[in-house]
Amino acid sequence: MQTGDESNSDLPVKFVRTPRTWKRKFQDAFQGLRQAIQQQSSYQVHFLFAFLVIFTGFLLNLDSVRWSLLILCIVVVLGGEMLNTSIETLARAVTEEYNESIAKSLNIASGAILVLSLGAATIGFIIFIEAFLRLF
Repeated sequence: MQTGDESNSDLPVKFVRTPRTWKRKFQDAFQGLRQAIQQQSSYQVHFLFAFLVIFTGFLLNLDSVRWSLLILCIVVVLGGEMLNTSIETLARAVTEEYNESIAKSLNIASGAILVLSLGAATIGFIIFIEAFLRLF
């Protein structure tokens, strides 16, 4: 029998999130962004391509509609990568052992990033080819 000062390590610890201020919500969001950048090496690749897209957009003097589409593509890919990183982090928290369902979930999340990236690249290609052809 357990006395009052003993703890039962078999019982799950309940996570209780206290109400947060807007300032705290933004701080947590920026912390999540930092964690995703530090944790995911593919973010470096996404940022490199985002920089190249922005640089090329300035060189080609794109209009506001094309800029909007490119920025939307960049944000969607980076946001998707953060969701993928979140799923990977959660999977590691659940178990370090191989689990077929978790492996499938991680593969699907990675596939989603592939789809988003290919879609963004296609849109960028169309915008840049058209802008490049206007130069001639």
